[in-house]
Amino acid sequence: MIFISLIQTKTMKITVPFVGHRNILSLHEKTIEITKDSELTTNGDCIVGVGANISCIDLPEKMKKKIQNPKTKILFSIEANGKKFTISGYGSEKLSLKHTNDIVLRKSAFTCSRTIAINCDKASSDIPRNFVKILQNPNTKGSMIIEVC
Repeated sequence: MIFISLIQTKTMKITVPFVGHRNILSLHEKTIEITKDSELTTNGDCIVGVGANISCIDLPEKMKKKIQNPKTKILFSIEANGKKFTISGYGSEKLSLKHTNDIVLRKSAFTCSRTIAINCDKASSDIPRNFVKILQNPNTKGSMIIEVC
């Protein structure tokens, strides 16, 4: 006799709206960030969206618990004007998810209160330049979709 066990996993998904900004450079080779801040200097070269309504601290508690598991895979989609850029990363028990302004994805394993995922496969410098042009327009309305698997 063969027993097949199916384990259902619930994917949690949240959409974080943001807007574009003329100072978006998207040049950082290790991180991607969206922020609640409405202003941006050229020093923030990992930022791809401003004016978000959600930061790490605002995520639902059930989602935070899953993100704090190192076995959890997290998928991100940055979408605007019909363009889409996807990133995948992982959770960690070291993620506090307490930052009140920002959400940061990292290629490294570094964690701080702004970090939502580590060991990501892409950074802001990987975003195609024609998509960055769209994100530089202050009239652009975009979103970051976060899927926790």
